[in-house]
Amino acid sequence: MTPTFKKLAGSIALACAAVASAAAQAETVVKFGFAAPLTGPQSHYGEDMRNGLLLAIEEANVKGIIVDGEKARFELVSKDDQADPRIAVQVAQQIVDEEVHGVLGHFNSGTTIPASRVYNDAGLPQIAMATSPEYTQQGYDTTFRMMTSDTQQGAAVGVFMVEDLGAKKVALIDDRTAYGQGLTDQVAAAVERSGGTIVAREYTTDKANDFTAILTNIKAREADAIFFGGLDAQSGPMRRQMATLGIDIPLVSGEMTRSETFLRLAGDAANGTYASLAGVPLDSMAQGEKFAADYKARFNTEPGVYAPYAYDGAWNMITAIEQAGTADPGKYLEKLANLQRSGATSEHIAYDENGDLNEVAVTIYVVKDGQWEMVKTMVNSAQ
Repeated sequence: MTPTFKKLAGSIALACAAVASAAAQAETVVKFGFAAPLTGPQSHYGEDMRNGLLLAIEEANVKGIIVDGEKARFELVSKDDQADPRIAVQVAQQIVDEEVHGVLGHFNSGTTIPASRVYNDAGLPQIAMATSPEYTQQGYDTTFRMMTSDTQQGAAVGVFMVEDLGAKKVALIDDRTAYGQGLTDQVAAAVERSGGTIVAREYTTDKANDFTAILTNIKAREADAIFFGGLDAQSGPMRRQMATLGIDIPLVSGEMTRSETFLRLAGDAANGTYASLAGVPLDSMAQGEKFAADYKARFNTEPGVYAPYAYDGAWNMITAIEQAGTADPGKYLEKLANLQRSGATSEHIAYDENGDLNEVAVTIYVVKDGQWEMVKTMVNSAQ
């Protein structure tokens, strides 16, 4: 072999190696938009949700999923919507402008619903934590849930208050947000269907911390229990003020109260408070123990209420993309709508025609000795 030929052969070999290396390293970036409150009093909810999403995305990147003929690298484009509907719409447009392939969020119903219109117009599938029934009742084929809706949760809570707590006279307080008002409406309807009576309905805001006047009015109505639709930042002070006013009846609330923040804010007055949670306890979930261990190893803290549902929401979208073999929203949307998979939260994850979860689970908790304890869980199929 002549020196010239050897040199040419070597060059060809190097070129082939370079091409092979480039092919081995070729990847396609799949971007998911995410928005939630990441600052302010609700930031702990948003951070918990984001951590669940990140855990799923990092696992998917290790798995080496093939999308559009190349290895996929999933990325999360995070935005802070500050739990503000106006800001949420602005953030939604920013996410669309980032040319994402799908959306995992928002957190609050009040931000998710207006933002969903922006995503639907862009043809982007959206899996949100929002629990207000309106979210999936808009006629969009792009809206899906991570959790049970307020229709399902509120019905369970209302029945529990009348039948289990024996509360025939119920007072209601809501914070006028889409979440608080929507959940309270469903509880009110279920209480009345179960034979109870609504003796008072009071209103506050998600920024309030003084409920003395509201509680004094309720005390005069001789209610057997109070339901509050709102955040732990309000239910904690509310529970303390109930104790100060000598209102010795149960306070019942939704999943936003079922938190360590409530326990801290309510202090010694927390005992005897009930809260509902869409889903089942972490240690009863299909892969709850594994998820908790993986989450703690990654973030060095225990998972909150929303993390496992966010984790499954991300894997639902990732699985649909993997099954379709493409991140094109118009092509993997059908796979998402018809998805059937076993996840961390349930062995039977699937959606109905509206994008609501087929399997309905609601768990009631109570505070005993300063800690949340499970009271009962109801699991059935959505009707």
